[in-house]
Amino acid sequence: MSTDTTRTAILRAAERLYAERGFGDVTLRDIVASAEVNLAAVNYHFGSKDELITELFVTRSIATNRERLNELKAAEAAGGGRAPVEAVLRALVGPTMRGCLGPDSQRSDAARFMIRASIEAIPAIRKIKNREIDHLRKFAAALRRSLPGKADAEIYWGLHFALAMAHQTVRDSERLLRLSDGACDLDDVDGVIERVVSVATLALTAPMPAAADKAPARRGR
Repeated sequence: MSTDTTRTAILRAAERLYAERGFGDVTLRDIVASAEVNLAAVNYHFGSKDELITELFVTRSIATNRERLNELKAAEAAGGGRAPVEAVLRALVGPTMRGCLGPDSQRSDAARFMIRASIEAIPAIRKIKNREIDHLRKFAAALRRSLPGKADAEIYWGLHFALAMAHQTVRDSERLLRLSDGACDLDDVDGVIERVVSVATLALTAPMPAAADKAPARRGR
């Protein structure tokens, strides 16, 4: 194999095996056997199992983040520089949910890999997620333009809750299907996205209860 072909074969084999079996049950020897390369090739191209996982996750994340930002830019352009709250949130959660939900996406190695990455505690992936702050700040800035006067803390809470709802829906879609006996249609991906967007929008635009602005009273010792 050429160098590029070898590298691609390793990445495809790793993504498929991780998607099928999880990160803890797949060894480098499993990957090289599936890719029909030798262990030295993995070490040459990636250095370690963690670096290989990182490469896969970063590649998929970059594609998702690019789609998010493209949708955000289009929404703001259509709104003359200020997009509706719903459009900002839709750009934030839509690409991830479309990539992981629905009968076509759920069967893909890429979707199953990213679902595994959201469920399993992998230090290499956690480090990358913790560094994705600048990307999310662009959505916080867009929400400030959409909601002038809204406190920064409320903007961040709104982003956090929107992401949490999207991730939980992707991670526990099977449980929701069983809980609802199929009443919750997770194949209607656009409908699921709109549910998340509507709830997150309500959280951002509804008046905060007066008690939320007060610090809790301290009990005496």
